[in-house]
Amino acid sequence: MTNKKTFQNLGLSATVLEAINKKGFEEPTSIQIMTIPVMLQGDTNIISQAQTGTGKTAAFGLPLLEMINPKSKTVQALILVPTRELAIQVSEEISSLKGETGIKSVPIYGGQSIVQQLRRLKKNVHIVVGTPGRIIDHLKRKTLKLEKIEHLIIDEADEMLNMGFIEDVETIMKHTNTDKRTLLFSATIPNKIKELARKYMGDYQLIKVKQERLTTNLIEQIYFEVKASDKFEVLCRIIDIKDNFYGLVFCRTKIDVDAVATHLIDRGYDAGAIHGDFSQMQREKTLENFKKQKINILIATDVAARGIDVMNLTHVINYSLPENPESYVHRIGRTGRAGQEGVAITFITPSEYKRLMFIQRIAKTDIKKSKVPKVQDIINAKKKKIHDELNAVLDNEIDIKYYNWAERLMQEKNPPDILAAILNYCFEEQLNPNAYGEIQEVGRRKKQLDKKGKARLFVALGKKDQINAKKLVNLIRGKVSIENRDISDILIMDKFSFITVPFEKAEQILISFKKKGKRPLITHAKK
Repeated sequence: MTNKKTFQNLGLSATVLEAINKKGFEEPTSIQIMTIPVMLQGDTNIISQAQTGTGKTAAFGLPLLEMINPKSKTVQALILVPTRELAIQVSEEISSLKGETGIKSVPIYGGQSIVQQLRRLKKNVHIVVGTPGRIIDHLKRKTLKLEKIEHLIIDEADEMLNMGFIEDVETIMKHTNTDKRTLLFSATIPNKIKELARKYMGDYQLIKVKQERLTTNLIEQIYFEVKASDKFEVLCRIIDIKDNFYGLVFCRTKIDVDAVATHLIDRGYDAGAIHGDFSQMQREKTLENFKKQKINILIATDVAARGIDVMNLTHVINYSLPENPESYVHRIGRTGRAGQEGVAITFITPSEYKRLMFIQRIAKTDIKKSKVPKVQDIINAKKKKIHDELNAVLDNEIDIKYYNWAERLMQEKNPPDILAAILNYCFEEQLNPNAYGEIQEVGRRKKQLDKKGKARLFVALGKKDQINAKKLVNLIRGKVSIENRDISDILIMDKFSFITVPFEKAEQILISFKKKGKRPLITHAKK
């Protein structure tokens, strides 16, 4: 018999448990185990000390949903947060956990249309999640009344203090009724927070989760700022430059997971995918293959990845920026384990920079900007690996038949010529720089394309399809009016090929080979 806590034995209703299951939560975190029963069992004020990334939002959000009366037409709970990003995050998290309860929550923050907020507040909202400044604006306008709220939750209290919002918090607390319940969540409890608690909370229960370093020094955290259309090309470069890459790639949607996995497999990588549409049997088989490293790249959504515990990962890659700091911490924590170093890489577009900086600040970590590996750096890394592997072969005993073969070859040709030919024969595909598409630096204005501009295209046909350069050229010329000389740098590999064509012809080719409802035969190589 196990004493392991589950959501089922924390006192939550069937409706909320169903919502938890849909979210993909499998086991409660320490702060959830300690906080949820206390919130559900009485009206005690609570100070909960726990770090970002430990599941605080669900810790107060789940029991709060149990105590809200959806039939009431008044605001029953106010959740104060320090930033607009956190207001949106907390409101969305609560909405995703409410299930079929009919409970309404709304985020209120500066920078958003106050007229839009007024409309929302008039629609019988039960939970308001807001920043101090904008909440005070509504109190002054008398468009938000807090005299009858039952729950006041102050999230990231120490961050409020750091940002100079504590006086605003006191102002708001003075507008609330004295018989409400107050819950204060904070990573640290400095003296100013203790003074606030003594002044406005009276008796309270302190819940303290053991401090752990959420992002260890063993995890190197970097980000690449790239165009959305270049993300796949960047991913391939990261995989190729690392010897023995073994990584988990996170995407936001099931469609993205399928697209990235399919494209990787088409390019010859050993990749797999899991998301919510996969059966339990499919999921278990894929995970088993990943753990045994039969596949070395696993693409997943956050929900599908919950509960994955795989050791020795070299990389966690955020192909899509995580929704919030907690998600970021949970994702990257899957590498850098058991004393081994790991790398966490996040892809962002220019418009996502502010969100990344918010995640960095709230998670109290350091994410450094880095440059995308250059093609020549990747080729050099591959050459080094080949060099090392050849030396390892030379250190072992080699069958006499190969020495006999080598002597016959040396009687016919010069040794350097023979070795160069063998290297070319064995590694031409691996070391061909044309297999990589160009990556456009963000921030640059697009240059006007002229007739000299070139585009690299990916063709989902290769040697296994009995395709060669001549057949590929004829296939394309059968659909598009293009000269033979305009199709250059043809690279035929086992399962796919690459070609280079003028920009204006590239668009015609892409359109001509596009099939409704099916994966295109030819696409941009850099996608």
